[in-house]
Amino acid sequence: MNFAQLGQAVIETEAQAVMDLSHRIDNDFNTACQILLGCSGRIVVLGMGKSGHIGGKIAATLASTGSPAFFIHPGEASHGDLGMITKQDVVLAISNSGNTQEILTLLPLIKRLNVPLITLTGDKDSSLALAATVNLDVSISQEACPLGLAPTTSTTVSLVMGDALAVALLDARGFTVEDFALSHPGGNLGKRLLLKVDDCCHKGEKLPHVSSKSTISESLIEVTNKKLGMTCVTDSEGKLVGVFTDGDVRRALSLDLDIHTTPISEVMTPNCHTISSGLLAAQALDLLERYKITSLVIVDNDNYPVGVVHLHDLLNAGVV
Repeated sequence: MNFAQLGQAVIETEAQAVMDLSHRIDNDFNTACQILLGCSGRIVVLGMGKSGHIGGKIAATLASTGSPAFFIHPGEASHGDLGMITKQDVVLAISNSGNTQEILTLLPLIKRLNVPLITLTGDKDSSLALAATVNLDVSISQEACPLGLAPTTSTTVSLVMGDALAVALLDARGFTVEDFALSHPGGNLGKRLLLKVDDCCHKGEKLPHVSSKSTISESLIEVTNKKLGMTCVTDSEGKLVGVFTDGDVRRALSLDLDIHTTPISEVMTPNCHTISSGLLAAQALDLLERYKITSLVIVDNDNYPVGVVHLHDLLNAGVV
C-alpha cells in the first residue's frame, strides 16, 4: 500500500475544495460579515460532532481577533445552556447536511429571541439553510475519505470559511498587532508587544553604579556584588557617563595601572549603548543582538540611570 500516494490524494482533494470555496465569497458573505460586525453582544457558535470541533476553533479565532464569541454544544443548549444566548447576540450554526436534529430543535427558540442566524451548510436547500438569515455555502464534491463517509474535506472547508469571516472582521474593526497581543498576554507575541524594559530590569538597590571618581578596585567590587558583569558610571549629578564591563576589566588589567588609585573614568566605556525607560523589552533584545552585548542601561529623559536589563532577564521573561 502506498501511504504517501493516499496522503497526497487527501491533500489534493481538500486543496481543490478550498479553491472552489473562494468563488463563493459573494454578497451572502458580505451580508454575514455586516451582521457579525454589527453584533453588540457575542457570536454564539453551534455545531455537532466534527462540526462542533470546527465550531470551537472558529469561536476561539473570532474571540482572539476582536469579535467576542463562544461555542455552545447544541445537545447541552436544549437543556439550559441556551440561556447563555441574549437578544444582542448572533448565532453561527455549522452543519454539513443542514439537517442536524440537535440544531434544528433550537430553531424555534432562536427565532423567539429574534437573533440573526448565520449558517454554514453543504446544502442550500436544507432546513437549517432555509431558516437562516443568511446561509454560506460550504458544499463539497467529495470527502477526502475513500469511503466518502468520514468528515474530512467538509470540515476543512467549514474551518476555512470561518477563518475568512474572522479575518474579514479583523480588518474591518481595524484590529492591530497590539490588540492581538492584549488577547494573548501569555504567549511570546504578547510578551514581545506588551512587556516593557522597566518590568524585567534590575533597579533600586540592585542597580550597579559607581561614581566616575571611584577607583577601579571599588568598581570591581560593585561589578562582583551586583552580578551583572558591569556597572553604571555616573557623574557628580548622578547622570550616566559610561559603563564599566567585564571587557573593560580585562583591558584595564592588561595595563600597568594601580587599581587602588586609578579612577574608573580612565578605563570605562563612555558613550555606552542605552535604552529609554518605557520602551518594549523586545526593543532591548534587538539592541543587544545588534551591538552584540549582554546588558543595557535604562535611562530617563534626563539621562539618569534607572535600571539595567540583562540578556538573561529577557530570557527569563520569555521575550527571547
